[in-house]
Amino acid sequence: MRIPTLWRRLGLAVAIGGALTACGKDTSAPAQQASETATAQSEQQTQSQETAAAAKPQLSEAEQAQVEAMAADLHKHIEVLASDKFEGRAPASKGEELTVNYLADQFKALGLEPGTVDADGNPSWFQQVPVVEMQIESIPLEIKGADNGSGFDKKLQPLTDMVAFTQRQTDSSALKDSELVFVGYGIVAPENDWNDYAGLDMSGKTAVILVNDPGYATQDKALFNGNAMTYYGRWSYKFEEAARQGAAGAIIIHETGAAGYPWEVVSGSWSGAQISLAADNKNADRVAVEAWMTGDAAAEVFKAAGLDLSEEMEAAKTRGFKPKALGLNASVELKNEVRTSNSRNVVAKLPGKTHPDEAIIYTAHWDHLGINENAEGEDHIFNGAVDNATGTAGLLAMAKQVAEMPERPDRSLVFVAVTAEESGLLGSKYYAENPVVPLEKTVAGINFDAMGVLGPMRDVIVVGYGNSELEKMLEKAAEQQGRYLAPEDHPERGYFYRSDHFSLAKKGVPMLYFDSGTDSFEHGREWAQQKSEEYTAHAYHKPDDEYDPEWNLEGAAMDLQLGIELGLQLANSRDWPNWYEGNEFRAIRDASAETRK
Repeated sequence: MRIPTLWRRLGLAVAIGGALTACGKDTSAPAQQASETATAQSEQQTQSQETAAAAKPQLSEAEQAQVEAMAADLHKHIEVLASDKFEGRAPASKGEELTVNYLADQFKALGLEPGTVDADGNPSWFQQVPVVEMQIESIPLEIKGADNGSGFDKKLQPLTDMVAFTQRQTDSSALKDSELVFVGYGIVAPENDWNDYAGLDMSGKTAVILVNDPGYATQDKALFNGNAMTYYGRWSYKFEEAARQGAAGAIIIHETGAAGYPWEVVSGSWSGAQISLAADNKNADRVAVEAWMTGDAAAEVFKAAGLDLSEEMEAAKTRGFKPKALGLNASVELKNEVRTSNSRNVVAKLPGKTHPDEAIIYTAHWDHLGINENAEGEDHIFNGAVDNATGTAGLLAMAKQVAEMPERPDRSLVFVAVTAEESGLLGSKYYAENPVVPLEKTVAGINFDAMGVLGPMRDVIVVGYGNSELEKMLEKAAEQQGRYLAPEDHPERGYFYRSDHFSLAKKGVPMLYFDSGTDSFEHGREWAQQKSEEYTAHAYHKPDDEYDPEWNLEGAAMDLQLGIELGLQLANSRDWPNWYEGNEFRAIRDASAETRK
């Protein structure tokens, strides 16, 4: 593969901060992000910043040496995992074979034990995850006039105007003259007195939907969750709800700000092979065609319908919005090459000496987007160095440190490198349904995804800030490093729903997802924020997410040290942390409280 000349020419290290997390295609049930009040967050952050005013992290010589050694380990593993040889680590590919065997070999060499069993009951490093891979032929989506007399007939072109795909695990799936209906944000939320499908019969029709939710659109703190995206704002919810409404198809209108990523991320993620969990009904309950179209294409379609897109978007923000038939029909036929196979989660365990049936779990997804011949330019390998070779390497680096301890902790530590996060949190979803340690005996979990590569940061970003008691533990540990906790910079992007912690959180397990922020000890906040935005614009879910030996991985190592500290505190205690009162996952956790007495 070519050297990423864009980054070299601009003098940029590929960068990511706490707000930049994987764009996994989650397909889980709706949930809403808990949050503290803005005033409380501001006061706490200000107080914490005052304790972190030092120019360098507060580490002893021994701690600094440990951080440097861990950073070296991270470099070693990331270079391998993100190499061209591993072909972008796509599930059910040669890249998977190389990746999972590398991880198993490393865990074994460190002295950990296989964390699961095979079909014969023998110890195994691999949890088999049945998946279906579909290579979907890219053909135009035709939009033409129905009864509005417009004579409009336009073929939206794959990748440039739209991407179309299907979750149905069949050889073909199609729309034929399916009536387009604009349904605003496509949300049914009784608790918010909101129903964009009120009075509609969507049978045979295709929903045209806005991304994100009305809270973000209005910035009204009293509407949904204000600026912070709820699960209702996620694309996955919108496709699910369209199916529940009986629609034949669903098309989301892309907006960079509302989605949290540019069109190139959409076209890169939804073209090429698509992976889903094998389903007995072959996903026949999903809509026949799921699609995205660009804002420009949508504006042209709405104009043909005699409507102004911006005006309709404004109307969709208000409670009582009425959906509108566009007087246009959509047609497309998708041809699919369907292949059934098994992907694998890699599971390693350090058994506890006193309570081995109770565990703290560490997760990170090993997969990325593989090779996509549709990608622009000469480089078609999506190496996924930051996303998420960093977190995967982090599991190995943490495992090495805990394996070298003179005495095992009382509770078990379980390391799970999950598959198919980029295809919808599939590996973690499968693990949550088939845990190696019962979820009611899983004490807590910490997820690592797209870690910092810009050196030590003063701030520790908690994605989904204000959710669980784990944050208090993290805050104390961070203060020992001369750092402070902070909420994510862009709650409107819905990162809480976009990584593997969510699969276990919605089952009740207290999960923590944090990483380095954008308040650099060495260079300051403006510099780090700029680098983070450059990563999003130029490398996130693109071939330029490549390993750079010049990365400063000491910040990532410090984050991993926090993960180890929290894990060992819990492993050597009888504590059972919980979600805060009022959190949507609290009741699920409390329901299994008797099993922990």
